[in-house]
Amino acid sequence: MTTLAYTPISEIDAIHAQLDATFRSGKLQSIPFRKYLLLQIGYMLKDNTQKIVDALHQDLGKPDLETHALEIGPVYNEISDTYSHLEEWSKPTKPPFSLLFQPLRRVVYKQGKGVCLVIGPFNYPISMCIGPIISAVAAGNTVVFKPSEATPAMSALFAEMFPKYIDPSVVRVVNGGIAETSKLLEFTWGHILFTGSGRVGRVVATAAGKTLSPVTLELGGKSPVFIDPSCDLETTARRLLWGKVTNSGQTCIAPDYVLVPRHFQETFLQALKKTHDSFYPQGPFAPNAMGKMINEQAFKRVSGLLEKTRGTVVFGGQMDEATKAIAPTIVKDVSFDDPLMSEEIFGPLLPVIPIDSLEEGIAFVNKGQYPLTLYVFSTDSAFKSKILKSTVSGSIVMNDTLWQAGCDGIPFGGIGPSGTGFHNGKYGFDTFTHFRASLDSPSWVDLLLKLRYPPYTATKIKQSGLVFWGLPGKRPTGPPSATDGGWSYKKWIMILVALVLAGAARKRSLLLK
Repeated sequence: MTTLAYTPISEIDAIHAQLDATFRSGKLQSIPFRKYLLLQIGYMLKDNTQKIVDALHQDLGKPDLETHALEIGPVYNEISDTYSHLEEWSKPTKPPFSLLFQPLRRVVYKQGKGVCLVIGPFNYPISMCIGPIISAVAAGNTVVFKPSEATPAMSALFAEMFPKYIDPSVVRVVNGGIAETSKLLEFTWGHILFTGSGRVGRVVATAAGKTLSPVTLELGGKSPVFIDPSCDLETTARRLLWGKVTNSGQTCIAPDYVLVPRHFQETFLQALKKTHDSFYPQGPFAPNAMGKMINEQAFKRVSGLLEKTRGTVVFGGQMDEATKAIAPTIVKDVSFDDPLMSEEIFGPLLPVIPIDSLEEGIAFVNKGQYPLTLYVFSTDSAFKSKILKSTVSGSIVMNDTLWQAGCDGIPFGGIGPSGTGFHNGKYGFDTFTHFRASLDSPSWVDLLLKLRYPPYTATKIKQSGLVFWGLPGKRPTGPPSATDGGWSYKKWIMILVALVLAGAARKRSLLLK
């Protein structure tokens, strides 16, 4: 077991001051320098891939494939996406034409926010930590990176790697526990991005509120799965079980529980068992088959939930306290008030709840806190649409699991208790960017807006009504009907006129021939 050397608290003031000085120097305003940093981060991972694989195996028992496919690979993608679009994302933008405000030369500049703090989780130390750092430096910020003390091998490797590839006055690793994190939270930050539990998230948000530091919280919750009998059952079982057992269930967007029609429960469970046996022909405790719980406390918490359940274990349930390993475990006939439903499981246990109607399942989900994600397995468009329109979650995924966290072009984040804000690609860049509004008003504008100056007169009040737009429509006579917003008769008339004109033009062209 690696012993993690904590950063002396006495050094943290100087670390923050150095990073602040670098930001204020304007060094990170250079796009080529930011792109250089992105490449350095990428080659830091590439050059140390085997060390990373070994560290994550030591800390989490993480299989090699999971490290390559769910940690390092997605970060390569994010670096490539950010690198290739950085000039475009960083360009000042001008708003659309406005008759009233066009003379004011409106521009929105993209600038860094300052020294940013990234507090990383234990479960995905590469993808959920390096990803936000990429966004922060790409946006022109300096960064303090606080890895999790629960992953001593990986956090020690971070402290070793970063100074070799990145100037410590730009990105600095601060290792430690509660005391060191508490010290960091005393500072005012350009932005804080925290990934972890809701309990610690409240602490971070409270501290950020005291310094008025903007904060993004990536938390978690109980992410439900809706099963429709119309689903491709073999694919559903394969993707669902994979999403549950990856990283031994220690994934913030892991499927937490399943809602399945009562009459379909046994058919669904048979498919899960068949998939499980194909995943683990030598058993889940075979070398490099699946990970382990992060520590003894997590092992006891998850095993305690299984001991208390009133449901029936379908398969699994094996545990090895010495290695902190828990086998994938499916529990059927779970009730809404079962102990397994009392908290986010964050382990390889999957409760299956039989329901008598889709409405019953939706009502239960809506009674709880907004989940980080919600899964639907169905080929029925109406089924998917009803869940989409009747629920709220950070994301909603149809017929797959987990990929939304690193999928190009969409944000990753929660809502309410499952998190605030988002990151991933352009969304991460925007999170760490200050959109600085600018006007440059020429003197002649006063010919149009002289009425703004005192003395205020009745004439000027009337003139002001000519300057600004009126309301966009007639006064409503009542709420719109369900059919409003569709094709009005005016639109049909316009189409008919267009068709008539097109026909006349075609006839004319034929006559000219």
